[in-house]
Amino acid sequence: MVSFAEATAVEALDPYHYLANFPDDWCIGSVPHGGYVTSCFLSATALHFSTTHAARNQPHTITLHLTFLRRTAVGPAQFSIRDIKIGRRTSTVHVSLTQGSDAATAEPSVVGYLTQSNLNTEEGLSLPTHWSLHPAPSPLLSTQSLHSGDNKNWALAPPLHPKFRKAANHIHFYVPRHGQLGPAMADECICFSQPGEKFKQESLGFVVDQFPQIVEIYPGNLPALATPAMGNVDTIADRRRKKETKKPNWYPTVLLNLDVKKALPEEGVEWLFVRVRAKKIENGRMDLEVVVLDEGGELVAVSNHVCLILGAERNMSRSEKGQGSKAGKGDSKL
Repeated sequence: MVSFAEATAVEALDPYHYLANFPDDWCIGSVPHGGYVTSCFLSATALHFSTTHAARNQPHTITLHLTFLRRTAVGPAQFSIRDIKIGRRTSTVHVSLTQGSDAATAEPSVVGYLTQSNLNTEEGLSLPTHWSLHPAPSPLLSTQSLHSGDNKNWALAPPLHPKFRKAANHIHFYVPRHGQLGPAMADECICFSQPGEKFKQESLGFVVDQFPQIVEIYPGNLPALATPAMGNVDTIADRRRKKETKKPNWYPTVLLNLDVKKALPEEGVEWLFVRVRAKKIENGRMDLEVVVLDEGGELVAVSNHVCLILGAERNMSRSEKGQGSKAGKGDSKL
């Protein structure tokens, strides 16, 4: 299993072009996971500002806006960065992802704008807003009891369709033992599945796109994660195994925004809390609002997505026909 650090590693080709490699086990079906790709954008931009613009001392992405134009593919991926505004407090760059034998002339698969700053040295007016999550999530009690399985409020959820959702195998999901708090929302406490791996700043792209799928936990669709009295971990596993008989869906990201509120420690953190909520699911399209808190309950990031709801066959069809990433110029691969 390729670690997150290895999977998101980038190297500089020159001061404005960076190379990554997308491995198969960070895919959904045949397509690299959108949140993982987002983390690669964060990694490439962080390297750009630690080298090309090192004097600016702007190591943190504070805002990100990505549009996913075409499906990405396993293999080499080139990030091309264009400086839009290099400023004293914030700087903004345009980043495009291309793949193929001639990445320099290929149509971009994903494009975006990222704004950099330094979250550790920011100064200015601060006011309390008294914001909190509503409804309040189940108390965590202790992360140690999560590992042991003794937590009275949270239980480990076995992966759903792990052969299709390979990227999700890198995360352990702990969900409310007594059911989610609403029909189109999900709470989770997460950690990496590989011992010793921790969430760092570039991980946030993956974190905000890794959660129980709203459609599949909707009441009547997957009772194990949506109804009260969910039961113990064995019951969850039994119900999820029954769900495996149904074909999985694919939820390709059309747009992803990220607003980072807090810098994680350089050494990283083991646990993060995530709440995801949909406001409208209609005609095969849905919005998602994602909130990330640290173990102390402080707001780390907020994110908003626009996603499509497609059958898994749409994900696999082109790869099975050997077409890979060979769409015509201007063609979408969704």
